[in-house]
Amino acid sequence: MTPEEQAELGRLRWRSRRGMRELDVLFNRYLDHAWAQDSEEQRGVFLRLLECEDDKLWRWFMGYEDVPDAELAAFIRRVLDLPH
Repeated sequence: MTPEEQAELGRLRWRSRRGMRELDVLFNRYLDHAWAQDSEEQRGVFLRLLECEDDKLWRWFMGYEDVPDAELAAFIRRVLDLPH
């Protein structure tokens, strides 16, 4: 990874910090296992997810509520399937 990519990843880690440790773990799982090789399109979906409110994210990740956006729903399933 180039220094620029490492700096971007650091900024994303900071931006991914939430009020809930569980969400922090999920977002870091994605950053650790998939961000580097993901397409710009998938990275964009992740950035959209970061714009969502924590309470919504929690309900979506836990399956308590359906995700209204199919692209976000697929991304959430993908994150949940990543190695721990």
